Amino acid sequence: MEYISSASVILIVLAIISAGIFQKKEVFSLFAEGAAEGIRTILQIAPSIIGLVLMVTIFQESGFSGFIAELLSPLCKMLGFPEEAVPLALIRPVSGSGALAVLDNILSQNGADSFAGRVASVMMGSTETTFYTIAMYFGSVGISKTGCTVPCALLADITGMIMSVVTVCIFLPVT
Repeated sequence: MEYISSASVILIVLAIISAGIFQKKEVFSLFAEGAAEGIRTILQIAPSIIGLVLMVTIFQESGFSGFIAELLSPLCKMLGFPEEAVPLALIRPVSGSGALAVLDNILSQNGADSFAGRVASVMMGSTETTFYTIAMYFGSVGISKTGCTVPCALLADITGMIMSVVTVCIFLPVT
């Protein structure tokens, strides 16, 4: 399988180069232009990404996420939302890698077939790293005013979180 993936990358690159030569294009100069544009894009979005990474690190390391999770636990119990998944619900809109670490923690402590494990797994697949995505896309085109994007995207995340519980209760009940 590893051989197939390596060979396919080489074949795709060769196909692109061959198509450029066939169309009598300056393949290397087009490549250099694309690389320069990529570097400009990286420089445009770097401040947003650095700020986001800093915010996530402070949020996790300060213990504030644990404090918020404790604060929300009575409400979660009342609504049937597993307490163990609250840290995931808090970090998922901000950081994909942080959310994966929290998911791994939930699965190792509760098991993949537990209610919390199933809800957390469905939640990972049905929510988005909202702030990262907005910072990346809006930053790459120079938009600083997001308008209704953030509230609407967070509403979609909350809907995904609620529906992950509903979906697990309906389709994957723990026996």
